[in-house]
Amino acid sequence: MKKKKLKIDACFSPYLYPVYKDDESIVVIIDVLRATSAICAAFENGAEKIIPVATVAEAHSYKQKGFLVGAERDGLPVDGFDFGNSPFHYMGEHVKGKTIVLTTTNGTQAIGAAKDAFKIVIGSFLNIDALCEFLLNENRSILLLCSGWKNKFNLEDALFAGAVTEEILNRTDNYEFGDACLALKYLYQMAKKNPNKFLSYSSHKERLAELNLKEDVRYCLTPNQTKVIPIYKDGALVKM
Repeated sequence: MKKKKLKIDACFSPYLYPVYKDDESIVVIIDVLRATSAICAAFENGAEKIIPVATVAEAHSYKQKGFLVGAERDGLPVDGFDFGNSPFHYMGEHVKGKTIVLTTTNGTQAIGAAKDAFKIVIGSFLNIDALCEFLLNENRSILLLCSGWKNKFNLEDALFAGAVTEEILNRTDNYEFGDACLALKYLYQMAKKNPNKFLSYSSHKERLAELNLKEDVRYCLTPNQTKVIPIYKDGALVKM
């Protein structure tokens, strides 16, 4: 009897997650500009644990208990906290061995939406090769969950989902691909020679440019800066 293939699909925003949810898939959280990139950078620089929370109020309660806390809304750091969500905020000895609490406009909301999934891992261009290797070794169905922008589709997360889809497709024929994944694969093929240029007119890249965060964008689109794969366990992200 022919072996049943695994599935890989993409969900364009946390709002749509209930439509795609199943009990068997590994969920990859994607927020390349900038939460998942910042998370990867933090672990690459020795952070012990990251606790994602949904609201600024929750983050503030942790801050009062003495935790290091990152908080971002609408692309800007929230006043009164230690960090925003730039990956550069999490580079250096100040994060080594620390537990960090994080709330962001989009990325931590996506983690919250998928918190009961079989397994959740963090994906960004910074760890793309290590992530794809892990997913192939796990031999399970995959859902690529784009954080989007305030529950709407965004281009940069879609490109990353397309990049992962292409890599998986190039290395195995064990997966059936959902239509969303295939569409994003074709999108990535249009962009991969120069993703920075391709995204130059995307809404969020323009927002970050207005905030003078072009270096953040350039770094977040640079592949393979780390082999770290953050994984969600018992309410927190830890290094696999």
